[in-house]
Amino acid sequence: MISVKSMPVLIPSEIVNQTGMSEQEVLMEISVLFFQMNKLSLGKAAKLCGLHQFQFQKILATRKIPIHYDIEDLKQDLIHLQKI
Repeated sequence: MISVKSMPVLIPSEIVNQTGMSEQEVLMEISVLFFQMNKLSLGKAAKLCGLHQFQFQKILATRKIPIHYDIEDLKQDLIHLQKI
């Protein structure tokens, strides 16, 4: 059995206020950054900022950030679709 842990991250209000962004906007920037760095999948990055995948994809599109989707991803999607 794999134990999954969560890690609360506290960002002091003064730092969030200094950015001029809301908490949601800060989470969005972190999610986009992790996605761009290929540290999070599309689904996980969307989940981190509390959005549906399609909403997150729209944000990436407005920023001209390509979706990481290669042949292996396609193969996995096809396998998943065949199971359905």
